[in-house]
Amino acid sequence: MSDFDYLAADDIYLDSACQSLRPRPVIDALNRYYTEHNSCGERVKYAWGRKTDELVEDTRDALLKFLKLKSRDYFVSFTLNTTYGINLLLQQLKPGLFKKVMTSDIEHNSPFLATMTFAKKAGIPRELMIRERDGSINLSNYDFKKALVVVNCASNIDGRKLLNLKDLVKTVHKQGGVIIIDAAQAMAHSSDILEKTEADAICGSAHKVYGPSLGFMIVRRDLLPKIETSFIGGGMVDDVDKEKYQLSAESPNHVYTKFESGLQAWGEIIAFGESLKWLEKRTKADKKNLADCSQRLFDFLKSQPRVHLLNEEANPTMSFYIDGLDSHMLGQALSNEGIMARTGYFCVHYYLDHVRHYPPLIRFSFGYHIRPSDIDKTINVLERILG
Repeated sequence: MSDFDYLAADDIYLDSACQSLRPRPVIDALNRYYTEHNSCGERVKYAWGRKTDELVEDTRDALLKFLKLKSRDYFVSFTLNTTYGINLLLQQLKPGLFKKVMTSDIEHNSPFLATMTFAKKAGIPRELMIRERDGSINLSNYDFKKALVVVNCASNIDGRKLLNLKDLVKTVHKQGGVIIIDAAQAMAHSSDILEKTEADAICGSAHKVYGPSLGFMIVRRDLLPKIETSFIGGGMVDDVDKEKYQLSAESPNHVYTKFESGLQAWGEIIAFGESLKWLEKRTKADKKNLADCSQRLFDFLKSQPRVHLLNEEANPTMSFYIDGLDSHMLGQALSNEGIMARTGYFCVHYYLDHVRHYPPLIRFSFGYHIRPSDIDKTINVLERILG
């Protein structure tokens, strides 16, 4: 694809679950900020600053539009990454609101560790839910009364999705709980699962959605009474006296400042807006190529007797190990052939190591930059390795 023309023919990038490659329009948008209107948003009156403010606001609007959410119900704040956003929310929830905190067994360390810390700080129990092989949760097995629930809607192991997400959200709310969604792995290729959700907050990372290194939070406005602001600084206040201050977030038009302390990554926010536009322009041919490449690699891995594939079905994210081969050494061997893949436990140590007792794995994850020739070479190299 011409938008990834900087990718050499012999470079095969299979680590998009960590961070996706950035298409040219996104790179160009970031460069335009630095070369045409480098300025502080929310603070200045000169023309460059007005341009920055306009484009940042466009990104907030684009993100809500992307997930078919309404601004009267939600607002967008920007952060460093998904992990930061989840922690920023959990560490500022008012004490005494919840009887327990719940997460699932296949979580990335982002929600897994954050819920562990929250439970200890709040002095409440923490409960792990079991995800089914298709990614869903059997809701009849759990009591969500006054629970804080933090779960992913797509796994970074094998892409399995939380298929009954909307039922989970409704059940949690009906029982007086709050639910926060880790959307890091869903946004790029499975965003439909998040459309029109009524979750209390959605946290994600732009760098997994063909955008720059950036995090975002989509927060329901009616969650704010449950937040006690403790992480605070410049950009969040309209006035400061000796012993008191007035939060800008008290204005409905500046509610996003509730979670945006200090100078923001204005160029990255603007470029993220461009990545959302780029993603919405993907054609049927683009999507078919991604699906076909995923299916071909899945079929090959599934056919190999020595390969233990975790996936139940084809997905742009696939994890496996090979009998008799150390995955880290395999990753190095692939690297020597120009194939870039992740090895280890992918920040899912509890489930992969302590529950499933897998050896370190290798993960292939890719996106719209993938070429049929990349799959050809990957299969050929693996065939040689497998003998």
